[in-house]
Amino acid sequence: MAGILLTGGASRRMGRDKATLAFAGPAGETTLVEHAIATLSSRCAPVFVVAAPGQPLPALSAHAKRPLVVANASGFYGDRASALHEQLAGGEIDVLTGDYLAELTMLILGRDRLKDPTLGYAKTFLRQLESTLGIARERGVKIVTNAGGLNPAGLASALRSLADRLGLSARIAHVEGDDLLGRAGELGLGEPLAANAYLGAWGIAACLTDGADVVVTGRVTDASVIVGPAAAHYGWARDDWDKLAGATVAGHVIECGAQATGGNFAFFTEIPDLLHAGFPIAEIEADGSAVITKHANTGGAVTVETVTAQLLYEIGGPDYLGPDVVSRFDTISLAQSGPDRVRITGVEGTPPPPDAKVCLNRLGGFRNSMTFVLCGLDVEAKADLVKRQLTERLGVDGVTWTLGTVAHDDPPTEESASALLHVTIKDADGKRSGRVFSQAAVELALASYPGFHVTAPPSDATPFGVFSAAFLPQQAIAHTVVLPDGRSVEVTPPTRTAPVREQTSVEPDGEPVATERFRIGEKFGARSGDKGGDANLGVWARTDEDYAWLAQTLSSARLKELLPELKELKVERYPLPRLRAVNFVVRGLLGEGVAASTRFDPQAKALGEWLRSVEVSV
Repeated sequence: MAGILLTGGASRRMGRDKATLAFAGPAGETTLVEHAIATLSSRCAPVFVVAAPGQPLPALSAHAKRPLVVANASGFYGDRASALHEQLAGGEIDVLTGDYLAELTMLILGRDRLKDPTLGYAKTFLRQLESTLGIARERGVKIVTNAGGLNPAGLASALRSLADRLGLSARIAHVEGDDLLGRAGELGLGEPLAANAYLGAWGIAACLTDGADVVVTGRVTDASVIVGPAAAHYGWARDDWDKLAGATVAGHVIECGAQATGGNFAFFTEIPDLLHAGFPIAEIEADGSAVITKHANTGGAVTVETVTAQLLYEIGGPDYLGPDVVSRFDTISLAQSGPDRVRITGVEGTPPPPDAKVCLNRLGGFRNSMTFVLCGLDVEAKADLVKRQLTERLGVDGVTWTLGTVAHDDPPTEESASALLHVTIKDADGKRSGRVFSQAAVELALASYPGFHVTAPPSDATPFGVFSAAFLPQQAIAHTVVLPDGRSVEVTPPTRTAPVREQTSVEPDGEPVATERFRIGEKFGARSGDKGGDANLGVWARTDEDYAWLAQTLSSARLKELLPELKELKVERYPLPRLRAVNFVVRGLLGEGVAASTRFDPQAKALGEWLRSVEVSV
């Protein structure tokens, strides 16, 4: 009979024999379909609903399926290598995901591809699967990752070779179409080193519904590696906005690895065990709600606050834009539902914008730097002397100075009596920033301030990249999947989109709340990060009373007073009352992006901790 197909791979973890069950019945016979799902779910994991050609997906009741268990094992290129094995061995999961890409990573992979056209993907992922692909296949766990970077086809091919060498049967698919470098001129993108559109989740879903065991992508939104499996598992429609938004929020929480389980957490001293924090898991329900958790007997913790902290990471206004859905972060509700279990509910979604974001990386030139140690008295005068000496030899073009660590009073050691003066130089061709800079600095060794020395010997100039973003109609991007049998299938762009809603910065509208003097970190947590050349700084309160202070008192103007480095920059402010939080976006803090930034903290990772160290009173 023509109808639907349910597929799954059995697990041996619970002592069951390896088996596969398929059901083909009329799509309209929902009761029979749900019975088949229940039968298959009891024997296999996961279950994906596949419509036969010309047949609609059946409307299944929510109770027909258990939650989809998605475990993430990587938050960046270079994350803990053992995490894939830990997530597979720690307990029952359905899907294993890994996020390897960031704006800086795309530049690194672009340089790899310049040296060798067969590269451009995260090589560490291939090494990780040497010892874990067999375990995943035995347990019926699907693997979804964006480790394909700039060359998903190359990584997919390497994985097939790996499976053959290991004697494993693995259906491997990949998603492509994000790489726009070959069309950059046609699309008005200039001459970048790399140009990649942020694709969504539907290509991943198409691969899984076709039966892929491993799905490799290039540049997709970080949450898409989680949303795609959920959409395939539950047979969601393209306009199931709330469900897609809920899965997107869950994906945003777990895609950065241990940051959801206590890593980089403001109140880290309260986390019981951070020696080896467990990686996060999302149990995603049919309605898009989810529980964030981790495997038992692993370090770290999953609490409302650890989840809140991650929700505030690298976001802008309350509308979280994506190619498949706009997720309303101001509708998120969190609740502790048990030890290391946080439930996410209430997330609302709206149609996606008509345009997709494109990540552009280009070579910006060359850079070099040096740090002078200024010990003892007259720190400002010593800094002034070395600045004037180098300026006379180099000029001022492309040169940035920062006087960092300030010497302590009555220092017990030479190090604590010292301040650090950083100088960075950038130029187009590496001539002035190379030997000319190094020689000019070295020549000061016996002719400058007393106690002259530097933290490291001079080096040659190195290239740096510049990040920028462009936007193109989603119809202009050929989102394509290459299925395990080699067929290429185009993923259609969304048929329904909506203009991006203007997100207006919201300042307090009442009188500041009077308080005794306190240090902000005593009452508030924070997490900060980079978004291209901008930074975000999310602040959350631990109590309703403290949130009243945050909402009514910490304005953009007050933030600039507390953090003087922000004084000349545009700051936007977005309250998120359901999270007892306020998110600030600082425009231009990081210049032309992480790779080009000369700031002491080029990714703004510690901006929140700086704020928490400040004393304030009203």
